[in-house]
Parts: sequence; structure tokens; C-alpha cells
Amino acid sequence: MRQRDIFWFWLPLFASWLLMTAEGPIVSAAINRLPNEVVMLAAQGIVVSLSVTIESPIINLLATSTALVKDRASFLQVRRFAIHWMILLTAITILIAFTPVFDLVVVRWLGTPEAVATWVRPGMQIMTLWSAAIAWRRFLQGVLIAFNQPRKMAWGTAVRLLTSGGLVILLAIFTDWPGVVNGSTALMVGVVAEAIYATVAVRPLLQKELAANQPTTEPALTYRDLFWFHLPLAGTSVMILLVQPLVTFSLARLDRPTESLAAWPVVFQVMLMARAASFALPEAVIALTKGPETYQPIRRFSLTLAGVVAVAIALFTFSPLARLYLFGIQDMTAEVGGLAQSSLIYFLPFPALTVISMWLRGVLINGRKTTAVNVAMVVNMIVTVVVLAAGLAGQWPGLPTAAVALGLAVLAEIFYLGWRAHRLWPVFSPKLATRSS
Repeated sequence: MRQRDIFWFWLPLFASWLLMTAEGPIVSAAINRLPNEVVMLAAQGIVVSLSVTIESPIINLLATSTALVKDRASFLQVRRFAIHWMILLTAITILIAFTPVFDLVVVRWLGTPEAVATWVRPGMQIMTLWSAAIAWRRFLQGVLIAFNQPRKMAWGTAVRLLTSGGLVILLAIFTDWPGVVNGSTALMVGVVAEAIYATVAVRPLLQKELAANQPTTEPALTYRDLFWFHLPLAGTSVMILLVQPLVTFSLARLDRPTESLAAWPVVFQVMLMARAASFALPEAVIALTKGPETYQPIRRFSLTLAGVVAVAIALFTFSPLARLYLFGIQDMTAEVGGLAQSSLIYFLPFPALTVISMWLRGVLINGRKTTAVNVAMVVNMIVTVVVLAAGLAGQWPGLPTAAVALGLAVLAEIFYLGWRAHRLWPVFSPKLATRSS
């Protein structure tokens, strides 16, 4: 397998993730140009944090769909599974957004300042159907990747970005709505637009490769098998996305809570964009791995990618680009922007380490060792909690504490994933890989 073949398969997936991560900065840039921007940005950060935490069990529907949809019967089974998740997660969102559970979660558990919490509720109410739309499009995107059509996934994300980015700008110009209402509305409409596109994009497959009259040689996929395949991945996603509320919880109790809560969403968005290359790796690994002989080329690609990402984030952090982005594009206040800029250096290793962890996740998911992926995330969470707890006990600076926690956690995860992947395939030894093939 040539490096260029891996690159051209991975590139549309990367483009999709990069476009997706650009959505948050566009929304926050619009909010920063509206009244009461510090409070609104902090509220928007919590709305997004809670929304992605609720959706977390279905984030890995992309990997599940990529790995398991092989014919019409398996497509229908995974679709049924996705719909059940859509109903459940929508009910949870309604419970938090429209009942007294909101005060328990946002005010008591997260410790959100009252001035910020007041604006979180309308944002959550607008995002009621967020998880349902995410589940549907992740399921369909996985089908597209499984049948070698990753470019359609990238086009769908472009539709989402144009819709949400264009809408938030129009709302900022032509309405006097509060920033969090503008931002949440734009995000909700954007993800619905992407879900509609995915529905249209998958129709040719339903008429050909996934048509009812197509023969199949695959064993029937049972709901039980599907459930137990996806459950560890769902647990992994829940723990990954619980990290953001954990950081929010810590920042609300450390030095300069309002400024830190306002800076954290922007820093997190920078890290999301820096990690877009890594987020595209698991599905590429799953789709391209055909046997032991393919592991070495994919490993080489992944490690090269980690080096490129490390150089890119270093250039951004230490060049005028960081200041241009924070104070020019995002239009942050001097206090909040300065806090964000000074904190970026602590996050430098994080994106490159994420590339390595995502490669190893793909290796294990392809080998149907999803429980190992889940255990690795438990390791990640334990390290995160321990470091954040130490930061709270010692009253360390907020954002640097978050950076150290995230960096050490993903490093611990890599050690565990590498150990399990080495047991599955000799991915770290070219000689052994040659013998295995």
C-alpha cells in the first residue's frame, strides 16, 4: 500500500473534520462582536459542552457503521439502532433543557456563575434536536465511508459550515438576539442541513450496493451483536466528551473563573482544529486495513502525520498567527485573549499525541477489540481527574492545569492502546509483520 493511496483516502475525511472544527470559531467570532460578549461566550461554551456530552454515545456510530454495514440487512439493522439512540438522547436533552434538572446539572454540578447560567438554558432549549441530527448523519457518513465515498462526507460538512456560518453572521447583522441564541440557532440549523445532505447522498447506494435484491455472503448482523460492538465505543465517547465538562467544572473553581470560562471555548476550538487530522484517522485505518501487510504503511503514515501536526501547532503558537487569530479574527478582549494566548504553549504536545492515539484506536476497532478502546479511555479519564483534582487542591492556574491534565491523560492512553495493539498485530516490528503476512 502506497503512502499516496492512504493520503488520498484520508484527505476528504480530514477536510470534513477541518470544516467541522471551523464552525465553532466562526460562531464565537460572531458572539465576540455582540453585546455582553464575555458572558455570552462562556454560556455558549457550556451549551456546546453539554450538547456534545449528551450526544457522546452516538459519536462513534461513524466507526460502527463503517465497520458493520456490508449489505441491505446490516444497513437496516444499524439504522434501527441509530433511531433508538436518537429518541433516547432527545429525551435526555428535553429533561435537562426544560425541567428543574437544569439547575442541578448546570448550577450545582458544574458550578456555573449565575450570570452565565441564565443564558445557558435558552441555548440548550434551541439545541433540543442536536443529538438526533448528529446520530442520523454519523450513521449515514459511516455508510458512505464503508463504500469508499469519503468525499461525500466532506461535501456534507461544507454544507453544514456554510449554513451555520452564514446564518450566525446574518443573525448578528439583522437581529438583536443575544449572542448565545444566535450561536445555538446557527449550530442547530447547520447540523440539520448536514443530516439532510447525508440522506440525499446515500440514496444511490440504497438503489445499487444496498438494494434489497443484492446478494450477500455476510453473516446476519444481530441487534445483540451490534449492541455489544458499539457499547464500548459509546462508553469511550461518553468519557471523551465528559472531559470538557470536567475542565469546565475545574475552571469555574480556579483563579479568574469568568475569564477562564470565556477563554476555554476558544482554546478548545484551536485544539479541535489542530486535531482534525487525527480525528480522520480511525475510519481510514478501519477501511484500509486488509491484513498484517497493511499495518506498516498505515503506521508510517500516522507517525508522519503526528510530526506534521506537531510542527504546525508550534508554528501557530509561536508566530504572529496566534495573536492575529485571537485578537483579530476572534476579536477577544485584552484580558481574555491574553489568557488564551499565554495558555496555548501548555497544549503544544496534545494534538500530535492525539494522532497516535487515534491511529491505535483504529487498529483495535478494525480488530473488533472495542473493549480495549473503552478501557484505554478509562485510563485517560482517571489521569484527567487526578490531575484536575490536584489542580483544585493546590489552586493551580486554570488553563495550564487543563493542558497538563489532557496531555498526561492521552499519553497514558497511548501506552495502553499500544500494548493492546501490539498483542493484536505486530504493528511495531516490520520483521514480525512480514512473517505474519
